Amino acid sequence: MIAAPAGDAPAPAELRARLRARLAGTAPSGAAGAMLAGLPPEMSAQYLHLLPVDPAWAAVLVPIIDHATQLTVLFTERAPELRHHAGQISFPGGRVEAGDAGPVATALREAEEEIGLEPRHVEVLGFLPDQLIATGFRVTPVVALVAPELPLRLDATEVAAVFEVPLAFLLDAANHRFRRRPIGDGKIDVYDIPYGNRNIWGATAGMLVALYRQLGGAAGAGATR
Repeated sequence: MIAAPAGDAPAPAELRARLRARLAGTAPSGAAGAMLAGLPPEMSAQYLHLLPVDPAWAAVLVPIIDHATQLTVLFTERAPELRHHAGQISFPGGRVEAGDAGPVATALREAEEEIGLEPRHVEVLGFLPDQLIATGFRVTPVVALVAPELPLRLDATEVAAVFEVPLAFLLDAANHRFRRRPIGDGKIDVYDIPYGNRNIWGATAGMLVALYRQLGGAAGAGATR
């Protein structure tokens, strides 16, 4: 069940309006606009030689829960037995399949399969720049508003748990941390967004930083190196 968060929270009207305005008319970025770990394309370019040359296409749903008192973002904690990204914090999503009409279809299908979120409860707002993943994927993030207090059915083979984080917290640049992470024979700059006893990092944190920029945040502002 997606339940309303406890405690006081700011009214969501301004954030909701900004999301709709800033994401209206967006489209999947393609190769030229792809990011690595939330870095702008011009910064990502220096790391491309560390990544697979022919990434597989994938898509994720960035589900923003439209509570009456505040907006939150729903995350999944990946099952520990998975081959890729086991135990990590992520969004519902996966590889684009031959029968999918595009990234929206992939994201909605995967969200229904992984957490039981039915497409009729989802309002797609737009897209963030594609994310390049070290494991060999190019991921299109599909941002959407989701109705609150829905019953969810987790696929235990893929998802160990779900949890929510206030969108306002995730959009606060003071909560974005910056570090260098080994990859192959080199290192890349990645973001961390700690929340309670969990750490949102890698591509998931990168998508949130991309959302922060899309909504008017300055690139790199507030990040701690």
